[in-house]
Amino acid sequence: MNYYNDYLRVAALPLAIEWADKEKNFENVRTAFQSLPPRSDVVVLPELFSTGYSDDEDVVRDLAEPVDGPTMEFIRHLSARYSVAVAGSFLATEEGKLFNRAFFIEPNSDETFYDKRHLFSLSRESKIFAHGCKDIPLVRFRGWNISMIVCYDLRFPAWCRLRKSPYDLLLVPANWPQARAYAWEHLLIARAIENQCCVVGANRSGEDCYGTYNNLSYIFDGRGMTVGRSAGPFVVADLSRQKQDEYRRNFPIINDADNFEFLPL
Repeated sequence: MNYYNDYLRVAALPLAIEWADKEKNFENVRTAFQSLPPRSDVVVLPELFSTGYSDDEDVVRDLAEPVDGPTMEFIRHLSARYSVAVAGSFLATEEGKLFNRAFFIEPNSDETFYDKRHLFSLSRESKIFAHGCKDIPLVRFRGWNISMIVCYDLRFPAWCRLRKSPYDLLLVPANWPQARAYAWEHLLIARAIENQCCVVGANRSGEDCYGTYNNLSYIFDGRGMTVGRSAGPFVVADLSRQKQDEYRRNFPIINDADNFEFLPL
């Protein structure tokens, strides 16, 4: 059963993803979890944490799995063992289509999925993957309202805007390269400020043929201030729901925001 936490301890894992090697990535995540800070509530893994990105459709199809495949079984086991919610994204297949699918797996076995809406047209991502056709999800976990997007979605503020279902925390698993590090950091800050919510940017580390990714995992509060700190392999923050609610009440800019409805692609 979920319970109410004022403070929510969130940990982002900047995993150095081994390309197309699920077992090695599983092993590295397991090892990192042995150093998980005590009393953690939510752990956010990078985008495509178990495989990394490929622009070869045959490779992607070979690596993609349904939601009952070994990747999600691995995540379910971690969530139950450590009593934390685990979020991230993986290569998913459903009815012959390929998706960059975000997940939020809870230790009580509740599960939420979201398919990346905005696909990077400067690469083959938009040719290989299907666009997500649902709005960003809202998850109630330990008294917090939590939403998630994936990487490139971050560039589209109207998509991330608080509307009918306000969230307190936005999770952003990503593979965002150093070449665009300034944009990544400042877009995370912007989403935090405009929505008056905490934002976790869980970026991978290491390198691949598309660039390098080190030191780009962040946690910001609703004022856009950095609150993440290093804790072993993780970036960790203790977020206060009470402080955020007070800030929203005292400075209620959300009341003046535009309210747009979105149609599926």
